[in-house]
Formats: sequence, C-alpha cells, structure tokens
Amino acid sequence: MAGVDLSLTSTGIAFSTGHCLKVGRADVTTLPLATRTEALRAMADEILLHLETANLIVIEKFVLARGRAGTGGAGERAYLYYLVVDALIHQTHTPVAEVPQATLKTYATGRGNAPKDEVKDAVAKRLSMFTTRGNSDMCDAAVLAAMGSDQLGHPMVIMPMAHRKALDAVTWPEAKTS
Repeated sequence: MAGVDLSLTSTGIAFSTGHCLKVGRADVTTLPLATRTEALRAMADEILLHLETANLIVIEKFVLARGRAGTGGAGERAYLYYLVVDALIHQTHTPVAEVPQATLKTYATGRGNAPKDEVKDAVAKRLSMFTTRGNSDMCDAAVLAAMGSDQLGHPMVIMPMAHRKALDAVTWPEAKTS
C-alpha cells in the first residue's frame, strides 16, 4: 500500500510500513523539449520502481493550477501524472485511488480547506511513524498511505470520525491480493 503526491521537484511516496521518500529534480521545466520528455520519463520510471510491490496506490488527484498565481510546469506535471497513472493501471495492473486535495486535508485535519502547515502538524502529531522532514509532498503522501490502509481495514492510527468521513468521498478500487 502506498500513497503518492506527484510533484516535479519532490514527489512524495509513503508506504503503509511508515517508510517515506521523495523523488524529483528542480530544473525539469527549463530543459530543452527532447531532454525534458526524457527526464520526465526517467522520473516516472523511478517512481514506478518504488511502487512495484504495492497492492494499492492512493494518489493525490492532479489539478491544473492548484490555486497558484501561475501554472508553471502544469504541462510537465500533467505528463508525469498520466505517465505514472497509465503505467500503474495498464502495465502493472495496480489499483489506483485518486484523492482530491480537499479530501486528503479532511482526513488529515478534519477540514478540507486546512493550510499546508496544518496538514504537516497533523502528520507530525498523528502519523509520527513517517519521517517527512516537514516536506509537504511527503506529508501528503503519508496521509494518502494512511487513508489507503484505513480503507483496507488496517488503520495506521485511530482517526476521529470527522476525519474518516473523507474515505467515503473516494472511489476505491479493489486492492491486488498478490
């Protein structure tokens, strides 16, 4: 079981074992086109390598602007997202659950509009088995992993009911059994 928050510079990956890591590179949007697509494919391959044994992937849903002033790297983020999701679903046949950011925040904090720092604090408090070093993407991945474990009947921690209601907002595929 793994949670994934895709990012060009620091994709967060967390496993139900409590292991957490990040993958990414800072300069991908400034590379020449051919080099950029190669770099994105290499990033996708690295991410997929880490996920090869997962029986369920819970991934933060891609959104174009994420409320930012601009959409820098939006095309590259979309390409990376769909490279990874397509490979998981159609090549490795790994079930993928897509979780909107507000649903992730609700599970972590009880509020869908919680700021990033509140999510980080919630992870430090409730999901301290994850070493996220305060990285927002790793914190989000930890919440996603916890959501997936909870959905599979193996909650990592006891979550308040108001938080657990977020699970009902997700379309859950059946996890692989082998």
